[in-house]
Amino acid sequence: MVDDLGEAWVLIDEPCGRGLGGALAWAVRRECSAVHIVAEAAAVAGAGAMARRAGQLTMPVTVQHLDGRSRIDVIADPLPVPVRTPEPHRAFIAAIVAGGAVAVQENGVVSGEVAGLEVCRVVDDPVSGAARLAVGIGAHDRELYQMLHGDRSPTESLADVVRSVAAHRVPGAERHPLNLIAASRLLRSRLIADPRLVGLDTLVAGEPPVARTNLKDEVPCVAVDPTTATVVVCVSGVDLDAVPYAGDVISQHAAARCIIAAPDRDVLPIQQRLAELVTVPTRFAPIPSPAGAS
Repeated sequence: MVDDLGEAWVLIDEPCGRGLGGALAWAVRRECSAVHIVAEAAAVAGAGAMARRAGQLTMPVTVQHLDGRSRIDVIADPLPVPVRTPEPHRAFIAAIVAGGAVAVQENGVVSGEVAGLEVCRVVDDPVSGAARLAVGIGAHDRELYQMLHGDRSPTESLADVVRSVAAHRVPGAERHPLNLIAASRLLRSRLIADPRLVGLDTLVAGEPPVARTNLKDEVPCVAVDPTTATVVVCVSGVDLDAVPYAGDVISQHAAARCIIAAPDRDVLPIQQRLAELVTVPTRFAPIPSPAGAS
């Protein structure tokens, strides 16, 4: 609702800190001067993250939760403390590269990707406790691959998986489960290969503010241009929460500017208006489909 002062009041019941972007879009379309968010029970766990992200916006935003009939102000959660990558895990980076994958370090995890799709990960063996390179897409696939091919060299096994996956992660490939997941990371791999698509000269994979919980769910990912203090948030689909998420990325990397890259079909005028609310210069960059893509 919009009150007599022209301020928006929005009830949110989405978990995991989502919903702030939708509330902002609703308020902006109605030319509101401020947003007051009230988190229902299902959204309380993520309310602290919403309050933190609201701090990166020029529009006044308050976040409260319900306690009976009372509204209680939510204290902003701090950004998660960065997790250091164990040195024994870093020792496998050379093996990942030798197997044909791109080595990525995020939130203390060393993994290997093919066009943005994780195909291996360094894990601690549950029996010996020693670090080892586990090949496969996701935890269950890694366990199955270990049972079936545990006698093979991890680098040889990885090379086979890389060849199989790579064929499905190129423009023009037929629709397949392997090219229907990790779309934002596929976009990031494309931008790292050609940063001119977002007007930059160099890009490297960056640490996300919040660790992803699985490979299946689509979540934004981050790239960084250290020479210009620019962060690039890569998203796929129309994600109104990309702008609040970008606020976390800006804070974590102390960025001077931010670009939110998305397929051109997924960029709407309202998203551009939301980007203008961020305290650090932020814009959406619509990325055209690569040549040969269907």
